[in-house]
Amino acid sequence: MLKPHAKTYCSFATALLAGVCASAVAQSYPAKPIRMIVPTSPGGILDIVARLLGQKLTEVTGQIVVVENRAGASNNIGTEFVARAPADGYTLLSATLPFVVNPSLFEKLPFNVEKDFAPVSLVVSAPYVLIAHPSVPAKSIKELVAIAKAKPGALTYSSGGNGTNLHIAAELFAIQSGVKFVHVPYKGGGPSLASVMAGETDLSFPSLGAVLPQVNAGRVRAIAITGKQRSSLLPNLTTIAESGYPDYVFTSWVGVLAPAATPPAIVTALNGHIVKAMRTPAVVERLAADGSEVVAGSPEQFSTLIKTEIARWAKVVRASGMKPD
Repeated sequence: MLKPHAKTYCSFATALLAGVCASAVAQSYPAKPIRMIVPTSPGGILDIVARLLGQKLTEVTGQIVVVENRAGASNNIGTEFVARAPADGYTLLSATLPFVVNPSLFEKLPFNVEKDFAPVSLVVSAPYVLIAHPSVPAKSIKELVAIAKAKPGALTYSSGGNGTNLHIAAELFAIQSGVKFVHVPYKGGGPSLASVMAGETDLSFPSLGAVLPQVNAGRVRAIAITGKQRSSLLPNLTTIAESGYPDYVFTSWVGVLAPAATPPAIVTALNGHIVKAMRTPAVVERLAADGSEVVAGSPEQFSTLIKTEIARWAKVVRASGMKPD
């Protein structure tokens, strides 16, 4: 039987050995290709950012980063895949708002967003834009609200599906303005935007980067920006907040997560690679051209944001009566 001091020595030695092993693993990471799972269809902000990040991570680490789309079930299919993946840092999730909305939207999920994932880094934040088909006579928030209140339910808006960014942005506006729109969900942000361009739906809330070419070409009309500030890309376009709804702020974000049991040393190493990749001048400039801002930070900062966002959007889900597909 070991004496007390011998037990203490063994515990210390075990902890020291574990620390040395973790350090060695982190130093050699990554040693093979990484999979970045995007739980949406190609073309939206999540996919665009993931592919840009994957390209730069490949340059930074010397290992190929393969971006894989696993869309469906309001992002839950791809999210569950990562939750159940080996916790070795080689299968990652690119996530956005449905990650923090779905716990309130669905009665039951096959994963727990706070227990089954290790936040690695917030990557990007971006405002969205309230747009209308040119046939809609409104050119401002005031005019749009007046039309909507005169004919409740007459105006339709498209989204990429229930619980997606576009849906959340629209429901938040409907709650604060007191209007009634009819929601028309599509299978992704691309088809949603196409529906407004074709006149199938009246309104939508796409990301600025996705819709800017269509706005500039006159195929859709931009009515207001959803963020806190105006965008330098559309400097004359007012925000919804300064258009009579000061509490309205909707800013999307993209972040990277790993399975929960991923060793902290690998999370730290991966975070360093992501921050380095995202702060490359070429990446910052590329994203700025789409109206997005690089906000790469620590795992702890991202974890705090997730908790805050879960609480915030739970209130919107309850108030709007949002239901899953």
